[in-house]
Amino acid sequence: MSRSHVVTGGGRGIGRAVVERLSAGTDVVVVIERDAAALDWTADHPAAARLISVIGDAADESVAERAADAAQAAAPLAGWVNNAAVFQDASVHTAPAEEVLRLIQANLGAALVGCATAVRRFLRAGTRGAIVNVSSHQARQAVPGCLPYATAKAAIEGMTRALAVEYGPAGIRVNAVAPGSVHTERYTAFLQAQGPEGAARVERQMAALHPLGRVAAADEVAAAVAYLLSDDAAFVTGVTLPVDGGRTVLAHDPEA
Repeated sequence: MSRSHVVTGGGRGIGRAVVERLSAGTDVVVVIERDAAALDWTADHPAAARLISVIGDAADESVAERAADAAQAAAPLAGWVNNAAVFQDASVHTAPAEEVLRLIQANLGAALVGCATAVRRFLRAGTRGAIVNVSSHQARQAVPGCLPYATAKAAIEGMTRALAVEYGPAGIRVNAVAPGSVHTERYTAFLQAQGPEGAARVERQMAALHPLGRVAAADEVAAAVAYLLSDDAAFVTGVTLPVDGGRTVLAHDPEA
């Protein structure tokens, strides 16, 4: 029987890879994306008939509710992936505390809204369900200058554990994945902006930071997300699964 899933920030990068992975069978995937142009690829996708776009901010509860409505109208809601993120940072010595808090909220808020919406829908339907939050290696190993992002991701991991404990008795599993560096469109654009020599230098540094000698492919992170959503992970909840090629256990991160 087909199921439905909601993926936030599903237009590019890890989010797109998750959407493609989840739609590879017969399931329906509702994609929340702020940038409508980021979903142009869905029109010609082989699974286009099972991909539903919801344009809006994942941190907006009305947007999340619309996505949940669309998912449940198509098939029983089984999974929710909170992937949407904002990559903007500030340092406390140069930015007002209010600005830092706003940036933390930009990442934490979307995950909280997604979790809350999914939990309510699962409880209302009386069904089991799974939530996966996309965290980051920075939740445990901060990069200088990225305080808002690292703080938000650490909070998301704490929220993951708290929700797993509170709603486990209802059959709701909540887990997280924590990628290291990932080869996404954003990463490619960054390399191109460095020029050939600069890009080669960055690639060498990234290889040194990850014991497996490279950054991840987006579909490798998506595979971990799909596993945590699946019945194969039926007894897994409250965990943060590093998908970082060993970056956090290396414990040596000179990136700035």
